Amino acid sequence: MMSHVNLGQTLRFRNLLVVIKQTAYEEYSQLKLRGQAPKALRWKRLESRFQAHKSCVNDLLEILRTKHKGVNFSCVNRVELDRQHLADVDLVVAVGGDGTVLSSSHFLDHGTIPLMGVNSDPMVTLEDRSVKKKSDERRSHGALCMCTALNMEEGLAAVLYGDGVLGSRNRIHCTVKSTFSETHLVPGLNDLLIANLSPAAVSRFRMGWLQEREQNSSPYNNDSVKSSTHSLSSTYGTISRFGGIPYDVTNSINVWSSGMWVSTAIGATAAMAAAGGKAMPDLASSKLQYYIREHMVEKMRHDDDGHDIDNGMIEEGEKMHLRWNSQKGRIFIDGSHLIHNLDLGDEILIDNSAPPLQIFEKIRDDHQQ
Repeated sequence: MMSHVNLGQTLRFRNLLVVIKQTAYEEYSQLKLRGQAPKALRWKRLESRFQAHKSCVNDLLEILRTKHKGVNFSCVNRVELDRQHLADVDLVVAVGGDGTVLSSSHFLDHGTIPLMGVNSDPMVTLEDRSVKKKSDERRSHGALCMCTALNMEEGLAAVLYGDGVLGSRNRIHCTVKSTFSETHLVPGLNDLLIANLSPAAVSRFRMGWLQEREQNSSPYNNDSVKSSTHSLSSTYGTISRFGGIPYDVTNSINVWSSGMWVSTAIGATAAMAAAGGKAMPDLASSKLQYYIREHMVEKMRHDDDGHDIDNGMIEEGEKMHLRWNSQKGRIFIDGSHLIHNLDLGDEILIDNSAPPLQIFEKIRDDHQQ
């Protein structure tokens, strides 16, 4: 447990934005009014989860009103969050689960406003404890949340008065260059999935590495192509530009697959792990991990040094390059809600240059088993 917080200390944060999850019960209730709700919904279970979340939100607001009167705060629904809500805010509190933390982080793209996550619906009821499974796939794990509804008062006081542990988490920077535009996507905190629109269709792309070239070097001079730490294949010999800077595309391979995951260290425990990726114990690592899903290759899946070309690391300073060779595709950022569409010929740059997210570290909850 954390040490006792002296509320006589000076406030570290005075202007808060509370981002509140919209529960499945609320979403389906709106569909029900239009006669569009699925028939198989378990309304009692959904309402129970909604009531737990609502109770947590009410408790949080009451704590802010009565125990931290020097704090100004406003509330916004997660689906209505916009950058205009961040004016003059010095702390964002995301109340819900990991999805709410991820959604909030997308608006903190400069990394200057810290984020605190609260898991509003931890497994605490008698019904929950009677479940023999170690985890409940219907609920958020709260892996990105600092605290839960059970120790929220303690956690909030620690953060507001400077006793919370603020960590820095690496994020994924992704730029997409189309024929007439260059788009910087919001930083990914967990992972990116780059794939065809249809899960049954092949995702075709060429994967390589960008090496910045001298402005006066000739594209036909083989000496200008710099070596890469990745020996996936011979130099492709293509020139590309991002942000007006020319690059050689080196060590490329053609990929026919079900798409590709790219994750941070904290994202490596989610979809990346399920796909067969590697654990990354150092959560503050600057490395990114990539994994090609169901890679259909004509020869062996190893380079000349015996390394698995389907799964590897993007080291600090390295830039991965993809040329999308299917008619249509899509980039999914931290789940299914935030997407960017791809067309044939689009180029993608991926590296770790996004500003890190400042997020408060999880505290131990003695109520959890």
